[in-house]
Amino acid sequence: MKGRLTVDPIACTGHGACAELLPEWIELDDWGYPMLNDELVPADLLPHARRAVASCPTLALRLAAVREAA
Repeated sequence: MKGRLTVDPIACTGHGACAELLPEWIELDDWGYPMLNDELVPADLLPHARRAVASCPTLALRLAAVREAA
């Protein structure tokens, strides 16, 4: 199983915790707001993605599970 990260740009206040916890998938722009990789998060990074989502102080980061077609 893989997942897709999304960010609510209105709720995000640019704390940057997500990029610190998941630098492989999230970069910060010049103002400190996250820029997410558009691809699906691979299974080996899902635990890190879940931790980044749980650590978001404004609950702006979300992870949706995506099942791959057989």
